[in-house]
Amino acid sequence: MLNGKKRSGFTIIEIMVVVVIIGMLAAIIIPRTTHNVDEARITSTKAQIVQIGSTLQMYHLNNGFFPTTDQGLKALIEKPTTPPEPKNYPRGGYMSSRTTPQDAWGNDFIYRYPGERDEYDIISLGADGKEGGEGVNADIFNGMI
Repeated sequence: MLNGKKRSGFTIIEIMVVVVIIGMLAAIIIPRTTHNVDEARITSTKAQIVQIGSTLQMYHLNNGFFPTTDQGLKALIEKPTTPPEPKNYPRGGYMSSRTTPQDAWGNDFIYRYPGERDEYDIISLGADGKEGGEGVNADIFNGMI
């Protein structure tokens, strides 16, 4: 006590101890959380690929062919005007969204018909948006699901 007054508050040492403890907890928790977020994005992207594949199958059943690579996945949203034009295109398209689908990282899917790996290819380039890669950066495609 100084001059009969009681001092309250934390010392710099106490504050530093708390900061170190918070830093240690963050070092343990953040990598685990980040890994879970990455796994969730991979799972979500795989589910989207399955959904797009089902929608492409419906397109094929209605019209007898898949959209061309040039028509792309946009053919599921609005009727293509380039050959081959679908004869049985439903009003409102095949997808409720009015934009082409994107993977969980916000990248457009790559669509190819005929496909290199399967009848058609639907590909996400993973977190890095580049071909190839490992882990979270690995490509995800319909043939692997």
